[in-house]
Amino acid sequence: MSGEQSQVQVEEKVLDKVKLLEQEIGRAVIGQCQVIRDVTIALLAGGHVLVEGVPGLGKTLLVRSLAAAVGGAFNRVQFTPDLMPSDISGHIMFDMKSDSFRVRKGPIFCNFLLADEINRAPAKTQSALLEVMQEQQVTIEGQSFELKLPFLVLATQNPIEQEGTYPLPQAQLDRFLLKVFIDYPSEAEEQQMVKLITGDAVGDKLDVSEVKEVLQPAEIQGLQRYASQLEVDEQIIAYAVRIARATREWSGIENGSGPRGSLALLRAARANAVLEGRRFVTPDDVKSVARPVLRHRIKLTADLEIEGYQPDDVLNDILENVEAPRV
Repeated sequence: MSGEQSQVQVEEKVLDKVKLLEQEIGRAVIGQCQVIRDVTIALLAGGHVLVEGVPGLGKTLLVRSLAAAVGGAFNRVQFTPDLMPSDISGHIMFDMKSDSFRVRKGPIFCNFLLADEINRAPAKTQSALLEVMQEQQVTIEGQSFELKLPFLVLATQNPIEQEGTYPLPQAQLDRFLLKVFIDYPSEAEEQQMVKLITGDAVGDKLDVSEVKEVLQPAEIQGLQRYASQLEVDEQIIAYAVRIARATREWSGIENGSGPRGSLALLRAARANAVLEGRRFVTPDDVKSVARPVLRHRIKLTADLEIEGYQPDDVLNDILENVEAPRV
């Protein structure tokens, strides 16, 4: 067998596993196909996700299903105004049995962390989590501990209950690869969901027993390396940079995306190309991820916000007007 044929078989195997991953998550999370796709993109790109949506739309179920399909460890932290950084990272405690101090690791030590209502915690606690997201290591009383990879944080914030919240600063929002919206399901999807959850069940406990383990954490790391090595033409790189730079000059945008936005566009576009079964990135890959990549990296002027405009409205204009390369 030639090297090229062997490479094609490897690529087909990669794509099959990624498709299986999306299918398994979809067994538990009814509807929300775009949300599942966006989270899968973030996983392949090695990034984190900020999810906005009202309570009860399946955010916890989404992360638990992902952890079950990958065979990874899942933890959930409910952010509250009195949450301290040590409640997330862990702390040193005295062990009476051994008559010595030992480290008690916090919930951050997992593969998939759901940070629920992250904007309810004070800035100090938010910063502690965001530092771990960036460095992928935890420091407890001077000792550094590496996190097991893959490590994905899915943080949620509630768009309605704004009392008692501490909005994330722009610099911290920039740490998230994607910002996605989780919306109400359609009527048919809601009927299917109610039937599935209430059938032979007491209460409304989230059930991920139907989700099969199709990947191991080590395989996810291999998929991430595969995605990072996907071929990207110089024209595609220039296109992504032009889109990010356009946000800095566009009428109606007070603060545009920094260079991290350009990097995120390429990372997410590569992951999208993998999910589409291609070995190269196209302008459509960049376009398809531009909104979730950039919507939290721009701030509209007060005039546009008063008129009811959303970041996606302005991003749609930018994508229509920034010329895409013909490759």
